[in-house]
Amino acid sequence: MTDFLTLYSPATVANMVCGFDVLGFALEAPCDTMHLRLTNQPGITIEHEDDFNLPTEPARNVAGAALLALLKAAPAGTGFEVRIRKAILPGSGIGSSAASAAGAVVGANRLLGSIFSREELVRFAMFGEEVASGARHADNIAPAIYGGVTLIRSVEPLDVVPLSAPPLHVTVVHPQIEVRTADARQMLKQQVPLKAAIRQWANVAGLVAGLLQADYQLIGRSLEDVIVEPVRSILIPGFAAVKARSLEAGALGGGISGSGPSIFMLSKDEPTAQAVAAAMRTVYEQLGVDFHIHVSTINPAGVQFKE
Repeated sequence: MTDFLTLYSPATVANMVCGFDVLGFALEAPCDTMHLRLTNQPGITIEHEDDFNLPTEPARNVAGAALLALLKAAPAGTGFEVRIRKAILPGSGIGSSAASAAGAVVGANRLLGSIFSREELVRFAMFGEEVASGARHADNIAPAIYGGVTLIRSVEPLDVVPLSAPPLHVTVVHPQIEVRTADARQMLKQQVPLKAAIRQWANVAGLVAGLLQADYQLIGRSLEDVIVEPVRSILIPGFAAVKARSLEAGALGGGISGSGPSIFMLSKDEPTAQAVAAAMRTVYEQLGVDFHIHVSTINPAGVQFKE
């Protein structure tokens, strides 16, 4: 059993439009790189090898908070040294905090001889999400750990359901503006009209059915959010234009990734996903807003180790 390893922890898309806090999937790229060492000194040491000036005090760091939760169930005297190089930009809306938290607990578990289940690892990593957003949610954490598409049927008690899905290509545009997760959550309405709730439930059910049946048309019809997107989209310049032009380019559908500002679109094949990327690029070039674009597939494995 080794005392050192390197891993790659993936970006994730949460909500999948209609599935607020319950649906998410992992991306092949981008990924954070993390190095973990098991020590015989109790406690956690964190070092960041990037320029984001993230806190290194374990209780204030998402990876540290996740590891602190894990240590409560680990053998006495356990400690870890963690080095993180982030490629997933903080505040991008594609699971930057989840990547750090998930990667930390998955790596720690491997160093300890895989003594914890994936469900337990999700539970530990959710403490990191609480540091980042004030809420212990799992829709980014679960796909980062399980891979693929996941349904969070319940948080208390935790109930993660991995979902099969047909081949899908993902185009993500990250306009260079900041939308803080905590702020985006606070602006949501606490009460929803019954008519809107019924439509949202139908879309979630339709999306899950479309994924399981490999029905691309049903997936596209179900990528509709009548509750969260109308509120949060006002924070993202060019959102309506990106969505309209992406659909014209052949995308099945899409919407806000997590709390934004990133926008994702699903496509059946890579040429369409690249055409969607070109459409997104045109919108933000015309607006004069800096942006990053990622074209990826869904990552079926989640966190992966460098062998």
